[in-house]
Formats: sequence, C-alpha cells, structure tokens
Amino acid sequence: MTDAEISFLPFHAINEFMTDEYRLEVVRSVLYSLPDLPGPYSASINRIVRQLVKIPGFRMSDKAPTAVKTRPVARAFEKDPELVAAILAAWAEFHADLRQRVYDCLTGIGWELLPVDADRTQFPGFLPSWPAGQDFDSIYQVYQEKYPGTEESSNNVSLMTVWLGGRLPYSSTGVDEDNP
Repeated sequence: MTDAEISFLPFHAINEFMTDEYRLEVVRSVLYSLPDLPGPYSASINRIVRQLVKIPGFRMSDKAPTAVKTRPVARAFEKDPELVAAILAAWAEFHADLRQRVYDCLTGIGWELLPVDADRTQFPGFLPSWPAGQDFDSIYQVYQEKYPGTEESSNNVSLMTVWLGGRLPYSSTGVDEDNP
C-alpha cells in the first residue's frame, strides 16, 4: 500500500466503540480536569466548545458550569472529529501514567508507535486496521499481567490503545502467528 492509498477514519468514528455512559464519563473527566491541564489543551477545547455547543442562557458556552455543559459537549463529541481529537488528547495528558503503561505494553507486543508525547491531533483520524491476532481483550490481558497492582478499567486501557496506536479495529493487518 502506498502513502497515497492510506485512508483514515475521522476521529469521531471512535463513537462506534464507546458506550454512551463511557463517552459521558470521558467528556466529564476532561471538562473537570481542564484547569489542571496545560493551557493549550483547555484553549483548544474551549474554542471548539464555543463554536459547536449552544447552551441556553450562555452566550459563550465554554463559560457554562461543567455540570451544565457536559451532556451537550458529549453530544457534539459524537459528531465532530476536531472535538474528539482535542478531548482525547487532553484525556491522555491527564492520564499520563496510564498513557506510559499502555505505550510500554503495546511496544512490548510489537506495535510500532509514535513517541508517547507526539501530537496525535495533527492526523486526519484513525487508521482502520488493527494488528492481526490482537483485540481489546488480549491487550487488556497483557496490561493486567504487566501491571498487576493497578486497577485500571478495560475501557480506559482500550481507549488509550486506540489513541496511542492511532487505529480502530475495523480490519486486521499482518500475519496472525497462530493462523498463517
């Protein structure tokens, strides 16, 4: 496959792999953590929210209380790739320890990844391919074996895998060593 043939799925395609409850949890956690994140994360999210989200009673929706804007932002997350990228970048930054642990697990099982701190928001979306023979459950199992003392949800490990890998599991690539 040449570079001209590489296709990407827009960032908001991730919603097909997220439950409504988990999406709301991710958005809520990011909105509440914005004051604790470096400025570029909050500036980017606030700019996008101001453009996309309308909240009755607020001329500038980014100024609404977090509890009021969480659901409207989660609805916008379902449709806007730029918002998804900004939210996921902030979420990954806020979960830096998890990010490093998942990165170490993925590189340990042969994933080729950009550096852990690379700006993944600059990509047009996710690659629609996944390494053969791997799925969210097998990656979570690797994570649990490598870090038995941590209590991280499979949803968080899976989301970090998608973000760091820049891939959604629509199809498999490569050779499955169990089934050549």
